[in-house]
Formats: sequence, structure tokens, C-alpha cells
Amino acid sequence: MTRELTQLELLRELEPVAEENVHRHLSMAKDWHPHDYVPWDDGRNFAALGGVDWDPTQSQLSDVAKAAMVTNLLTEDNLPSYHRVIAENFSRDGAWGTWVGRWTAEENKHSVVMRDYLVVTRGVDPVALENARMTHMTAGFNPDLQEGLLDAVTYVTFQELATRVSHRNTGRACGDPIADRMLARVAADENLHMMFYRNITGAALDLAPAQAMRAVVKILANFQMPGATMPQFRRNAVLIAKGGIYDLRQHLDDVVLPVLRTWKVFERNDFNGEAETLREELDELLNGLRADAERFEEARDRALARAAERGKVTVR
Repeated sequence: MTRELTQLELLRELEPVAEENVHRHLSMAKDWHPHDYVPWDDGRNFAALGGVDWDPTQSQLSDVAKAAMVTNLLTEDNLPSYHRVIAENFSRDGAWGTWVGRWTAEENKHSVVMRDYLVVTRGVDPVALENARMTHMTAGFNPDLQEGLLDAVTYVTFQELATRVSHRNTGRACGDPIADRMLARVAADENLHMMFYRNITGAALDLAPAQAMRAVVKILANFQMPGATMPQFRRNAVLIAKGGIYDLRQHLDDVVLPVLRTWKVFERNDFNGEAETLREELDELLNGLRADAERFEEARDRALARAAERGKVTVR
């Protein structure tokens, strides 16, 4: 039986891959500045400075867009927790340390630009937003990463891609070309971040197939977005799913399956023993996700049909 690699051995063996991907990221990343994506001319003082405080009529966003923007922003806000998790499971030295710092700095831009946009355009209640931020960040984020490095890179691979999908669809849902442009820029960052983590996990599948597959199956079986503990997350998640921002079908078709295809999980012939057993478990897990997605779509279609019928009755 192949010996399990320790966390230190995994870090050492995978560091050349991390270094290569840091260089790739820096060559592909585009500099941008949050202030260039905010319509400052729309801004005005609130009551504390002699202006007018927020009221719901000032927002130009739909309920779906507001729920998605708040959820995405509060997710980005919890960056200190994510930095801690990544730093604890990676290293502050060498390529790992360079990535931790660069990734943290880039992610911070996302919360800056989204908050500035929402406050300036009065898209959501800034007091409620700040209260939710305080609650969410005080609770923090503490995922179950018993496998350390491999759990961390696997989780963030799927999470970064899920976030990219959510940001991109939220931009379209806002009905504002400025918001769409802003969130397209944020989504592009998230995609590059996903590629870094995806490539590390892919290399881990070559290096330690059973250990890496253990992480893949565990993360997908228990996957939750990092915003799951924020105030009103369940309500907002339902609105987001019904509104086509992010639902089970998108999670499966736009996030999970593309990553697994890139890793060639079901095409590999170097799996045996535990890795092969875990691949069979993964196949069963995917079948369950497909069934869940179909049930959600059927329920959503029925709800939309009922709503349309009620609309016809109201018109008459």
C-alpha cells in the first residue's frame, strides 16, 4: 500500500506547481482599480451629513438582484477568515506565501468595489448591510478541513468557480451596465483564482491519488458556500436559485462537472484500491446531484406555472 504523504511532504512536493501557477497568474492578471467601476456622480450625503437616509424607493435593483448582491458582498467581506484558513493550510514561505498574499489583496478589491457601488447607488439599505457584515464577520468561517492542504485547495477550486458564476449572473440581473461591467471584472479575477487551485488539486491527483480523491469526494458531498452562516442566507439563497443566479443545475453543470472533466477523473487509468473505490462513490454522488437538480427544476417550473396562472386571473 502506498504510504500517506504528510502535510509537509505535500507542501514540498507541490510547491513547484504552486510556483509555476503563481507566475502564470501574474502573467494573466490585469490591474484594475475599484474606483473606476463606481458611478460617483450618483452619490449624495446621508442624514448624518445633512442629506437624506436610505429608503426602499431609492433602489433600482430587483429583489433577486438585491439578494444576490448582498450575499456576494457579505461572502467577500469574510476575507480575514479565508486568509486565516488558507495561510494555516498552506505556508507563508516561498511560492505558497506569495500566493496567499496576492490572492488576499485581489479578493479585498471585490468587497471594496461592490460596497462602494451599493452605497453610492443606494441599491440596498446601508445600515442593514453593515449590521449583517458585523454579524457575519464576527461569526467567521471555519470549514471542516481535516485533510489540511488537499481539503483546502479542493474546496476553494469549486468555491471560486461557483463565485465566478454567481457574480457574472448577478451582474446581468442588476439591469445596470455599470454593475454588469463591475461584476464581470470581479468574475474574471475569480476565474483566475479557480485555475490556480484547480491546477494544484490536479497535480495532487497525480501525486497522491487516494488522498486527493478523498478530499474531492468529501468536499462535494458536504459542499456549502462560505456565506452559509450569514444572516438571511437561506431566504436569499432561495431567491437567488429561483432567479437563475445560482441553482443546483448550475452548480452541477457549470461548476462540478467542468472541474472533474479538467482533472479527467473518470478517464484516468492510474487509480486503484482506495482511489478507485472513491471514484465509484463520486459517481454515485453525481447521480444524486443530478436527481436533486431535476427535482428542483420541476418544483420551480410548477411554481412559475402557478404564478403565471394567478397573473392571468388577476388580469381578468
